[in-house]
Amino acid sequence: MTDLAQTGENIKAALGGAVTSVTVARGELTLDVNAADILKVMAHLHTDGDFKILVDLCGNDWPQRARRFDIVYHLLSLTRNERIRVKAQVGEGESISSIIGVYPAAGWFEREAFDMYGVPFTDHPDMRRILTDYGFSGYPLRKDFPLTGYVELRYDDELKRVVYQPVQLVQEFRDFDFMSPWEGAPHILPGDEKAAMAPNATSGDPGKKP
Repeated sequence: MTDLAQTGENIKAALGGAVTSVTVARGELTLDVNAADILKVMAHLHTDGDFKILVDLCGNDWPQRARRFDIVYHLLSLTRNERIRVKAQVGEGESISSIIGVYPAAGWFEREAFDMYGVPFTDHPDMRRILTDYGFSGYPLRKDFPLTGYVELRYDDELKRVVYQPVQLVQEFRDFDFMSPWEGAPHILPGDEKAAMAPNATSGDPGKKP
């Protein structure tokens, strides 16, 4: 068993049912935990596991899953020279406890996850948006959020202020074929005409002799 796997198993044994699975992939340790136990898990990792540094906290959206959101924590132990990822699943309309009491650096991270995914963190002292504008509608990193957004803003010269209005795009601008700009181009790019004029162009492979 690798050192990371052993670390994961030791943490799972110490926390019991709070940890649902331990995974080591690509040299990274991930713990899946119950959202209700997140404070217990974080306090153990900080104090007993010596993971003193919260590197990042983010979200992930899985719309087809019953509990669609992952709240993901990345921790670092300088003394152990190890990193660990902790994931907790949260459903639509559910919340998860803030970990500011354990990792004060989580304050702005949690606000960002709330702003982008709409997952609130209970007992956060300032649970409000941090990246989007006042009165913003929706959560931009959810996978069902439209690429064009819901509203657009512009400066109205008559009113002398910024105004918001619904996004109005004709349907053709909402269709995406996901084709690379290099594929299916209706024109020849500069330099391509040389390949078309080459003696071996008909072979399908400019570097292959007929």
